[in-house]
Amino acid sequence: MTIRVGRIDDHGFYVEDTGLGIPEDIRKEVFDPGYTSESDGTGFGLAIVKQIAEAHGWQVTIVDRTGGGARFEFTEVNSNNETRSASRTT
Repeated sequence: MTIRVGRIDDHGFYVEDTGLGIPEDIRKEVFDPGYTSESDGTGFGLAIVKQIAEAHGWQVTIVDRTGGGARFEFTEVNSNNETRSASRTT
């Protein structure tokens, strides 16, 4: 599997892989705490990703990756959000 990170315009970034992808009908569910497709999974990983994104004022969505796999797009990423976020944590 290959994982790639890149920029989306000036206000976002993506993380994509060459895995099996995530079916469109469960894309919102995979962010729910406890959701897992693995028998030994905890279901916390993507819930934590969403919480971190939202804490920074970002949006995260799942889209199809060209050529197969999953692509997570983080948008509304800008310096104003980063400044607000940093001031809350200090």
